[in-house]
Amino acid sequence: MLKECEQHGYFRGPECPQCGQEGRFLMDDRELDHIGRVLTGILRHFPERYGLTMDEHGWVSLPQIVRAISQRHRGYQWLRVHHLVAIAETDAKGRYEVRDDRIRATYAHTVDVQLDLPTDRVPDLLYYPVTEEEAPIVLEVGLRPSDRKKVHLSKTAEDARAAGSVRTPQPVILEVDTRAARAAGLVIMRAGTTVFLIDSVPPEYLRRAPTAEPAA
Repeated sequence: MLKECEQHGYFRGPECPQCGQEGRFLMDDRELDHIGRVLTGILRHFPERYGLTMDEHGWVSLPQIVRAISQRHRGYQWLRVHHLVAIAETDAKGRYEVRDDRIRATYAHTVDVQLDLPTDRVPDLLYYPVTEEEAPIVLEVGLRPSDRKKVHLSKTAEDARAAGSVRTPQPVILEVDTRAARAAGLVIMRAGTTVFLIDSVPPEYLRRAPTAEPAA
């Protein structure tokens, strides 16, 4: 459930987590899930399906998205810009960025974009999940994008394990020496709350995370 508190802004859930007030209703869980999926699809994969234009940095006009969604999905004639802003601002993973009357996805693009995200406050170590079969290959040749435009690294080994569990029950977690990589000139960008982007990772900056080493 998506709501708005007069004092503390947008929130998800039955009551404001800061003051406990019920707040103003914006949309239910079904609407939140569906509109969120549509918004993610537009901003990451297929703006043209909705007749929308994305600029080189991934930005799309909020009023135009609202108009496109309400025209294509008749049940959302009530949709307004503030509903999409509320989705973006309450997203726990930081998947969206809003600036003025525009919005963009911060990661997971399959369309070509030139993201100009922050490059500061990058941890010295980041993590990436692979299968047991993939691990020796990746450690030999490095990490390259597959179905996305950039390699997505996780802030913690736990985050990487959660991401990798979608593909395999027991992912192998690789550790990325980002301090050495950045010293060598590789650019790493902050995207969302737990995701970092890089074009590729050469093998010299990779190793199995210590906690993921097989037992002797």
